[in-house]
Amino acid sequence: MNERDFADLAVGHALNALSEADERAYQEALAGNPHWDHHVRDAADAVAAISASVEPVEPPPSVRASLFARISELPQESVGVATLPASSSADEDYAAAGVTPIEPERETSSTGVSAASGWGPRRWFTLAASFAAVLVLGFGAVTVSQLVSPPASVVALRSIEQAPDAQSASTTLPDGTVATAHWSPSTGQSVLVTDGMPALAADKTYELWFVRGDTPIAAGTFEPDEAGKATAVLQGEMHAGDVIAVTIEPAGGSPDGTPSTAPVVVVATA
Repeated sequence: MNERDFADLAVGHALNALSEADERAYQEALAGNPHWDHHVRDAADAVAAISASVEPVEPPPSVRASLFARISELPQESVGVATLPASSSADEDYAAAGVTPIEPERETSSTGVSAASGWGPRRWFTLAASFAAVLVLGFGAVTVSQLVSPPASVVALRSIEQAPDAQSASTTLPDGTVATAHWSPSTGQSVLVTDGMPALAADKTYELWFVRGDTPIAAGTFEPDEAGKATAVLQGEMHAGDVIAVTIEPAGGSPDGTPSTAPVVVVATA
């Protein structure tokens, strides 16, 4: 089993949707590759985030009908039951023919994804489609891929927080906005997390900067959500003592690579 297959199984495990064979394959792969456990955490965190962020609602009857319709489309497998030919006549003497032996299915032991388990492209498609249909009721813009695959910025933040040399610094603005810089020299990554950033006009954006001495170095742009929250990865290498700043620039970022306004956020890292 490769790591990508394991990541898929980790999602199924978090959703409690694996067959017995795939659950066994998942557990065996995890035991043999403990360094893959971050996929387990990512999947569990994504599912937990969904549960925590959506108020329980009573789904309309159409959702239930849609789910059962999709389930009915899945191939049904019969185990240990002999199927009579459709052309058999009602007066045929089956007792005289004796009992037809049924070959028991042999269980295949494998660390890969079991084809017989049905956890293949069709099952994934059906699960994803059904899951997406339910999600539309609560927060329509969210996609299944976002739920099971955290954004790169969130992955970077987790990597920093788990590093032995992780550091952070915060600042609180007069309007209550909180901005926290996270960085780790060993990972080479830095992330700014904001809460309460004011919304900007459509033709404006927030731009990140490393300020090294008197020199500002562009580090990417970001857009906070409706609550002013954002988790933004700074592009480029952070040096010890850099100041992390945020300015308001034209959409797309500063046209000449230098700040056009005074910084609205300044976080000292030294």
